[in-house]
Amino acid sequence: MKIALITNSRIPSLTANSIQVMKVAQALMQLGHDLRMFAPAEVGPATEETLLTHYGLRLSPRLELLPSIKRLKRFDFIFHAQRAAKNFGAELIYTWLPQSAALGLWSGYPVVLEMHADNSGKLGAWWLRQFWKSDGRKLMTVTTSALRNALERSTNLQFRDEAILLAPNGVELEKYDGLPNPVEARRQLNLPEGLTVGFTGHIYPGRGADLLFALAKEMPQVNFLWVGGTPELVAHWRGELQRAKMTNVTMTGFVKHESIPLYQAAADILLMPYSRSIEASSGQDITEIINPMKMFEYMAAGRAIVSADLPSIREVLNEGCAVLCEPGEIGDWRLEIEALLADEPRRLALGAQVRKDVTRLTWLKREEMVMERIVDVGN
Repeated sequence: MKIALITNSRIPSLTANSIQVMKVAQALMQLGHDLRMFAPAEVGPATEETLLTHYGLRLSPRLELLPSIKRLKRFDFIFHAQRAAKNFGAELIYTWLPQSAALGLWSGYPVVLEMHADNSGKLGAWWLRQFWKSDGRKLMTVTTSALRNALERSTNLQFRDEAILLAPNGVELEKYDGLPNPVEARRQLNLPEGLTVGFTGHIYPGRGADLLFALAKEMPQVNFLWVGGTPELVAHWRGELQRAKMTNVTMTGFVKHESIPLYQAAADILLMPYSRSIEASSGQDITEIINPMKMFEYMAAGRAIVSADLPSIREVLNEGCAVLCEPGEIGDWRLEIEALLADEPRRLALGAQVRKDVTRLTWLKREEMVMERIVDVGN
């Protein structure tokens, strides 16, 4: 099928939504579909080789960057994308924008709309209502049940079950095959020897930087590995570590996407220290509906996970495969981590269980499910 992917993500960039879009695109290409991706021309053009390297992909769609004027709030881009999809001969519109989804239905296309966050304003809710009120073959995916509930509240609608699909984020399992044990992974990366607690990802507000710092300060006998973050925030926290004379934390800053699995494998425990308020790159609070790609990567790495106990996290993790702690309660976090570090059989059992659980949560299986459902909607 010829599929037009319409996204407002900056391509390439380091945002989670940009990464998710490219993982979806690769999975659709693996399923044999002919793709064309349309994104706003807010960064310079990128070669296919650049996209493959930047996102750690094996397949990358042809990308067309279209005009986008910020003061028009990307409405010009949406219309340019609609025209470009028609010129491409698209048989399906696959988008992350309710505006594009509604326009696609009005133009007679089947449409898949991916939603990863609640509407941020009245206009977004209005466009989503137009999508649901319009006739045509359509499917909306949500990453969590909590997100469906939030969207129904913000639109004052009750969505039809047959046109909505719970589709959590995923992982490329093949990138995690044959990973070494933590000791060997640390040796390959020239990291300090000894039990290690790891974290990978961005350091936006609510992602747990304060808790990570406090835990490392209270547990000087344990190595902490902190992978990722913007240069500015990495510099800030390195300064804090220096002022506190803490030597048990390794901060790598940005590392290439292809190296992330090995860094995750170097940890004996992987942390998701979210707080009760989590800010996305857009500034929106996503605590209620968060479905982090990092969680699926941690699971694929086969390491014990200690996570903040949030309802949306519990849609994937539970006490049978992870340790769940109250957000921000440093005393509880420290006790749970210390107990886990002292109990290797339990760590290994938890790691084996999450690795088993994640086998059904790959990007490829996700997109198979999406495409099967949109076909069924039309029958």
